[in-house]
Amino acid sequence: MGFFSFFGRVLFSAIFILSAWQALNEFGTDGGLAAKELAPKFSVLKDHLSSKMGFALPDVDPIHLAGAVIALKGLGGILFVLNSNIGAFLLIIQLAFTTPLIYDFYNFSPDTPKFGVLLNDVYRRSIDFEEGLKV
Repeated sequence: MGFFSFFGRVLFSAIFILSAWQALNEFGTDGGLAAKELAPKFSVLKDHLSSKMGFALPDVDPIHLAGAVIALKGLGGILFVLNSNIGAFLLIIQLAFTTPLIYDFYNFSPDTPKFGVLLNDVYRRSIDFEEGLKV
């Protein structure tokens, strides 16, 4: 049973490690595709949170944001393979931070068609993930 537990951890963390490796290879001097994709969405999120909280949030360089996401994915994946709770915690932090940025529901009202498209995409991906877990 111990072998299958280790094998499962390796397969699960391989998703994060390979994703971090690909993003690191594309990173370059401008942050790569990850920084370009996260910059406008993070700006909208920052403006939204600033208006709700009543004070301005500090500016964050998208390159640093993309680097932090890559570091959390890579380090969390490696530590998760080694059966560390810290690795699982880092992966949860990374997912909790990037999910609202990738699927920006706060930017659309439920009456708009884009909201339905994003919601269906999230549902479809979660169902695909659940189906992948069934063996």
